[in-house]
Amino acid sequence: MILKTPHVHSEKPQVRPREAGSERPILSFNAKKFGKPGMHLADLSRAERRAMLKGMGYPEFRADQLSRHYFDHLTTNPEDMSDLPASSRADIAHVMFPTLLTNVKDQVADRGATIKSLWKLFDGAIIESVLMAYPDRTTLCISSQAGCGMACPFCATGQGGLMRNLTAAEIVEQVRLTMLSARSGVLQGEPRQITNIVFMGMGEPLANYKAVAEALRRITEPSPEGFGLSARNITVSTVGIIPGIFKLAELGLPLTLAVSLHAPDDDLRDDLIPINTRYKVDPLLDAARHYFVRTGRRVSIEYALIKDMNDHPWRAELLAKKLNDRGHGWAHVNPIPLNPTPGSIWTCSTRYAQEKFVQTLLDAGISTTIRDTRGSDVDGACGQLAATVIDPDHIAARAAQAQKAVNQRVKA
Repeated sequence: MILKTPHVHSEKPQVRPREAGSERPILSFNAKKFGKPGMHLADLSRAERRAMLKGMGYPEFRADQLSRHYFDHLTTNPEDMSDLPASSRADIAHVMFPTLLTNVKDQVADRGATIKSLWKLFDGAIIESVLMAYPDRTTLCISSQAGCGMACPFCATGQGGLMRNLTAAEIVEQVRLTMLSARSGVLQGEPRQITNIVFMGMGEPLANYKAVAEALRRITEPSPEGFGLSARNITVSTVGIIPGIFKLAELGLPLTLAVSLHAPDDDLRDDLIPINTRYKVDPLLDAARHYFVRTGRRVSIEYALIKDMNDHPWRAELLAKKLNDRGHGWAHVNPIPLNPTPGSIWTCSTRYAQEKFVQTLLDAGISTTIRDTRGSDVDGACGQLAATVIDPDHIAARAAQAQKAVNQRVKA
């Protein structure tokens, strides 16, 4: 069914998710019951590592040696650790570096500038990460959960439901292994250093806050604590879990917060982003503004443009008003042309609609940039991750068939 918008200044038709055949999605915060991977060095703080090595009967300084091998040299191979006693290095490495991720396959896109990696976890769950080369930076998009429970109907990851949360080390291992790959010249034959990390892969980072916070510490703290990447080059995305935004604001790291808004009105956003039934648009934008005030970091507002659903000029006007009502210069809007997913009932906005939406925001004084779409030809763009490993026949019954979905992922 196509409805006419009630706003008199716009004659553009409006397609609504439910009228277009989409069932109301089901939110899921509870991960399925799986075993936990073994404790890994990257799960532990420096003090905890030293205590663990001491408990194993080794001098505490061995923990720092192990940490430098991991965070500086990106290795877990005991044969590379010549500064450890030959008689014990294999045993120490076995305990501190259990295998967490196994590469299943890599897919190359954008003439070698984008690589999507498929990883299998210890229990057979599947996650994905995406490595992207730009002229001035190298960005890695990582996952924080296996699957996602936020159930956004236009997102392939959300269609598969939540398998489980990742541990801090499983998150960090995506970074280490991809750093190693980037250094080897896998991107267009040129050795690169990863400069930017975005938590925009599979999962809702703030629904796995504790592990994500620990992973952020490992990523940003200098060696031997961590990799020492700049927090200013790290972005954490959320669909709008307000308590998590307040926690992130108190973490003490100058991260960029990205809010996946996609609609400025609760009427539509309730259907597009199911968490909006719990955390409405205005309180969400208040929380985002608080994050800016607390950290001094401008917030990114992500907005996937969906044809005739959320790309109306009046919605751009409403978005601009709500942002300007909370001050100026605190938010930057990133409209994103919708990336196609299997079975999707929606399509990307027309070029004219995109340009009109952006110009409306710019005319209202809102900093706005159409975001680059990378990796779409290998299902590696925003909203596409895990599209190739999710069986669409299971979407309607995903809660009851979660274990079956995991088994299918293992076979894939």
